[in-house]
Amino acid sequence: MPVTVASLRDNRSLGLVLHTRRAPVDRPVSWVHVSELADPAPFLEGGELLLSTGLPLVRGGHDRGAGPAGDRGADPAAYVHRLADAGVVGLGLGTGLGLPEVPAELVAAADARGLAVLEVPRRTPFIAISRAVSAALAAEEYAAVARASAVQQELTRAAATAGAARAVVDRLARHLGGWALLVDAAGTPLEAAPRDARRRAADLAPAVERLRGVRPPAGAALTDPGETVLLQSLGTGPRSRGFLAVGRPDRFPAADRHVVDAAALLLTLRLEQSRALEGATAALRAALLRLLLAGGQDDVAPVLAALGERLPAAPVRAHVVLGGPEQRAAAVDVAADAAAHAGSPVFAAESDGALVLLTGSGAEPAGRLSDLPGRVPGAVLGIAPPAPWAGLAEAVRQARQAAEHGRATGRPVTAFADLAGRGLAALLDPGATAAFAGAVLAPLVAADRAGPGDLVESLRAWLAAHGQWEPAAAALGVHRHTLRKRIRRAEQLLGRDLGSPGVRAELWLALHPPGGRAG
Repeated sequence: MPVTVASLRDNRSLGLVLHTRRAPVDRPVSWVHVSELADPAPFLEGGELLLSTGLPLVRGGHDRGAGPAGDRGADPAAYVHRLADAGVVGLGLGTGLGLPEVPAELVAAADARGLAVLEVPRRTPFIAISRAVSAALAAEEYAAVARASAVQQELTRAAATAGAARAVVDRLARHLGGWALLVDAAGTPLEAAPRDARRRAADLAPAVERLRGVRPPAGAALTDPGETVLLQSLGTGPRSRGFLAVGRPDRFPAADRHVVDAAALLLTLRLEQSRALEGATAALRAALLRLLLAGGQDDVAPVLAALGERLPAAPVRAHVVLGGPEQRAAAVDVAADAAAHAGSPVFAAESDGALVLLTGSGAEPAGRLSDLPGRVPGAVLGIAPPAPWAGLAEAVRQARQAAEHGRATGRPVTAFADLAGRGLAALLDPGATAAFAGAVLAPLVAADRAGPGDLVESLRAWLAAHGQWEPAAAALGVHRHTLRKRIRRAEQLLGRDLGSPGVRAELWLALHPPGGRAG
């Protein structure tokens, strides 16, 4: 039971008399403070029972013009307002020394502001009240710790039973007098108590997303005027394996926070125990993907049905995610989240150090998957055009090719269809191509610097004209015989047969490297 003005009033050994009638007496008392200042507010935190002999009210008489720190008596109404604004829950006013009785004006102001006023008779020392409150607070704290310990033991027993996660969530919500929600790494509800707490997953999604980027365990407190929510990530590695959210109408005492921490630890242990099962499931999925690539979707569908899943409808779109093991694991969570929001299936499986994701060809969940690199830093995504099941192997190859190109060029998302539109230069490494161009054209560049040969420009114009002399000569403003001499000279210096289509293609690339002109 918390210490309140009412419990102190009912303590007959103290002999306190309550003068206010409308002010609440059930607010918890956090501590007892004694002050004879006219304005003790700067020294208070809120929740205190303030004890005073009334000296601030009688010093120099009841002069209404007195300031809070002056030598004249403070205005009782102003004095009450300052205490109420500071969050004081009760005023214990000693009588028999400075004040013969509790002023009626002070009682009226206190009733108006909701500040309980107790009269402390002269025979009751202030230290007795302090001791009573201190003892009650100590007893309350001990009881809270004992309750928390009992609840932690109950949670531990629940974690060892079948349906452990549900049992832990149920007992946690019941102890807190609020609600509890367990979601997986993608934010999908797993267990909730009461059941309608599942609807809170959508509101918590932004906070879960922020916490997903922090190495677990990590937590956040979300405070609204009518509710406090604690959110904790679950896991022992770099990746969060789930999230626990609990809420209640008021603040969480320290003992209850310890209970929440204990529940999070127990749920983390249960999640970590599933790693071996996850490994087996990943191996099964990889085998199912190999069957799909070989055209065995009819054999895969019943197996997925036994797992409570289904294949996307054809035509399917293949996505390939490149990254480290943790990034690929996080990508699986993002894919599950996309499937949950879209209401359509996503098949995920590992293949040769990459993660393959198969979706339907519609806008969802493929649209959500395009945001994957933003949610999983360092991951690279390649996307293939929709394909029938018979063309799945080729689609996966195209998606991987697009992902590898994206990784080489620093693009987080690359569609295979975009590669052709970017031209050959987009597929080449600019640095390597520039080095190749410099080496191939070096003899011509040196000759041009030694004299007015214009060999590089002549070769570029000749190749642009497909080897036709008249158009190339006209573009350069020279006679065709002059151009013939230059091209024969270039062929000799290069030591290459300019009649070969392959040689012409290499020289064209050297003369038009990615990022600028050569020569």
